Amino acid sequence: MSERVNVKKKTSAPAEASTVSSAKADAALPSLGPKEMLRWAWTQLTSMRTALFLLLLLAVAAVPGSLFPQRPANPSVVTQYIKDHPDYGKLLDTLQLYDVYSSVWFSAIYLLLFISLIGCVVPRAIAHYKAMRSQPPRTPKRLSRLPEYGTLIIPADAGIPASDAIRSAAGVLKKRGYRVEVRDDDGARPSLGAERGFMKEVGNLVFHTSLIGVLVSVAIGGLFGYSGQRILVEGDTFVNTLVGYDQFTPGTNFQSSQLQPYSVQLDKFDITFDRESQGKFGQPIDFSAAVTTKENPDAPAKKETLKVNDPITLGGTSIYLTGNGYAPVVTIRDGDGNVAMQGPVVAKLQGDNYYSSVVIKVPDAKPEQLGFQGFFLPTAFVTDQGVSFSGDPELFNPQLSLNSYYGDLGLDSGAPQNVFEIDVKDLTPLNARNLDAGGITLAPGSTYTLPDGKGSISFDGVKRYVGVDIHHNPGQLYALIFALLAVAGLILSLYVNRRRAWVRTGMHEDGRTMVEYGLLARGEDHRLAGEAAAVRKLLADEWNLDGGGQQGSGHQSQQTPSSLDDNGAGTPTPAGPAGPDKDQ
Repeated sequence: MSERVNVKKKTSAPAEASTVSSAKADAALPSLGPKEMLRWAWTQLTSMRTALFLLLLLAVAAVPGSLFPQRPANPSVVTQYIKDHPDYGKLLDTLQLYDVYSSVWFSAIYLLLFISLIGCVVPRAIAHYKAMRSQPPRTPKRLSRLPEYGTLIIPADAGIPASDAIRSAAGVLKKRGYRVEVRDDDGARPSLGAERGFMKEVGNLVFHTSLIGVLVSVAIGGLFGYSGQRILVEGDTFVNTLVGYDQFTPGTNFQSSQLQPYSVQLDKFDITFDRESQGKFGQPIDFSAAVTTKENPDAPAKKETLKVNDPITLGGTSIYLTGNGYAPVVTIRDGDGNVAMQGPVVAKLQGDNYYSSVVIKVPDAKPEQLGFQGFFLPTAFVTDQGVSFSGDPELFNPQLSLNSYYGDLGLDSGAPQNVFEIDVKDLTPLNARNLDAGGITLAPGSTYTLPDGKGSISFDGVKRYVGVDIHHNPGQLYALIFALLAVAGLILSLYVNRRRAWVRTGMHEDGRTMVEYGLLARGEDHRLAGEAAAVRKLLADEWNLDGGGQQGSGHQSQQTPSSLDDNGAGTPTPAGPAGPDKDQ
């Protein structure tokens, strides 16, 4: 009989397989229409995995902004970069690698990340709100299967029935921060369910919502903010208008009406140099700019001090001290004896001890335009070979050394030029070391007459100048607030644990009240055992049990992983074969 059955099984297997195959072949899979495809795409976009991937992709997409010059920051550098790299310079421009942060592909990643985060946070917030308003899950039938389980025995002479014991246990757990529900539907064995740790998910939601806030704040700053630079010589005044900037970078939606017409005048700039340390002798250790500010033309003047890392704020903008140097004051007369230029010339720092390069362009000189280039030395020394150098950053022996040229400076063509550079290939030299006239060397108060009746140049004195950066970012404060909220939310999500607890009581036939309790954590919680011990001690103290509640069968800890959702109590996943159950 047994063999006959086996034969039937073997002969029927191919038939069953054929039946299943034909059923699969005949099964018609539902087609995905446009609505279903959109729903699938939305589900993929709003998953946390996609949000993290887009966040990483955004960081990678920002890398080219550090590798290649950016047109909003310095258009002339981008133009020169394309000329220097003709083989791939235009290709990079086509790919918008010189305008990374306003490019189509960077904006697309930014917007997708923004939408993905919103799609992640909103459903989770709704689900968490419902979970907070719902009652704790039902009491498991076998509390002994929970990771943390223990029992207590209240003596008969204590006179505490099961119903009173469960209510006093509810009070204990409420004081510990649990949300408690007492259940009397089990007849002689009342129980309660308790839950705490909802702030963990709240912190998680705050963190992700704050990320959205940071993205919005950064976008607002990029759209409506602006930045600029200006060099101020002692005595100069800067007025916050477009023509007042040496360099200006507007936001995408910037309007000139956003500029508040405040003014800043540089009264005096002081530098303190180290005069004691041997290894750092002569190095600057403190910078201080005394300025006079006015919030608007009709506002009273206010004296302020601008220092490094200590900006002043005017009209919603922050003004930072970023650079400094010397500005020799010169007077240049042309061949007709008229003053063609007079005033300070900003010298660009080039080396130690404030060795600085000087470029002077005089397009108004007649009959020929004049140009000068050379260097300025605050404390001039000359070597045995006739080479001048600066021996100290202070103005102990100022010296201005120049070469002179005449001809067309190329300024009338309208092409932009760097004020710190001069192209001398189309100019005729007047003074240079390799010419008979030699170079020009001037001390304060001296004058030099140019060859061939081209005019003269006088060195009248020296002033100091500062370079300031001006930033207006309307989203900066909000970005800081959301960043702090993100940190607070992250701390909550890391240090708050989601836990559930159940207590069940029952009367023994000899009058004793039997109490059992169990705890379960959502996810990994290495402090669950400590929480169970604390709950046990509080319950024992509530019922005045000797020895900290050590009566009864005691407390057991089952270190096994567990799963827990918002709809049920969860079921521990045993690490091995299940042992005998006390409730069976």
